Amino acid sequence: MISRRRFLEVAGAGASALALAACTGTNGEEPNEPAEQPAEDQQPEQSGPVAVRTTALKGPTAMGLVRFMSEVDAGNLADNDYSFQIVASPDEVTPLIAKGETDIAAVPANLASVLYNKTEKGVRVIAINTLGVLYICELGDSVHSVADLKGKTIYASGKGSTPEYGLAYVLEKNGLVVGTDVQIEWKSEHSECVQALATSEGDAVAMLPQPFVTTAQTQNDKIRVALDLTEEWDAVQTGDEQSSMITGVAIVRSEFADANPGAVDAFIAHYVESVDFVNDNVSDAAELVGSYDIVPAAVAQRAIPECNIVCITGDEMKEKLSGYLDVLAEQNAEAVGGSVPGDDFYYGA
Repeated sequence: MISRRRFLEVAGAGASALALAACTGTNGEEPNEPAEQPAEDQQPEQSGPVAVRTTALKGPTAMGLVRFMSEVDAGNLADNDYSFQIVASPDEVTPLIAKGETDIAAVPANLASVLYNKTEKGVRVIAINTLGVLYICELGDSVHSVADLKGKTIYASGKGSTPEYGLAYVLEKNGLVVGTDVQIEWKSEHSECVQALATSEGDAVAMLPQPFVTTAQTQNDKIRVALDLTEEWDAVQTGDEQSSMITGVAIVRSEFADANPGAVDAFIAHYVESVDFVNDNVSDAAELVGSYDIVPAAVAQRAIPECNIVCITGDEMKEKLSGYLDVLAEQNAEAVGGSVPGDDFYYGA
């Protein structure tokens, strides 16, 4: 976890670099004498806090932010003017980005690429925030392999984003064709899938992410996790095709990042601290998750260890995400908005 002392060092790095540049000659050489510290009344004015509007999805992406949000609400973080909103569906995020009504947003990994292409490089990715969290759940005990899904109807949410393409990839690699071998009934929200599965009779199957898996099991203890799609993804990797399933990322509007790089770096530092807190302090984090009405605290207590909440940035982010997007593009170019983003997509890499 990044300590507050370390965060201040990171946040101040940009200012230090500017100060160093100001103290060198135009040819980059050191001056003969060090510059004197200006008098207090001659100190240059510092820019004030930047308004940073953030949108997260109701699920693991919002769960990873709860410590950050609580520190802002408690008045403990005043370096910038942070505000947060939590929405239920990625469909609610896209227009906020397009209209410039949010600055940073948590979105499905493929949607970040789509937005990059559709907005002419108008967004960049700043972090991977959720690795694989998708599971096939059932009422019964009939599914023990992907092959067992043949002839099934799967309740699912996330059409046009990571869940759809991740599921299609796993099914395809196992020789199953969507619409022929497997039917998918799309719902608008994960909670609808939970309801459909929990209230169904017979051999129902649903694809759910955490923490909605745990939510479903609290409603009906006969619901079992049949398949971990992350494991199934890994199982079909062959040869040079090595990638990892990535569920969610955080993006920033490029215009905002260009105007406020210090605010973006500060946000990332707070985000890292928040994710570390959530993973290292599950009970306390679960209470915060419940207080923000993401899921009940009791559900969060059980779900957090299974949610693969991370904050991966820089070169590691680029390596993992680019490989994942390459796989999706090979399957369906439209899944990534027509083409895989260029290097300028990856903030800080």
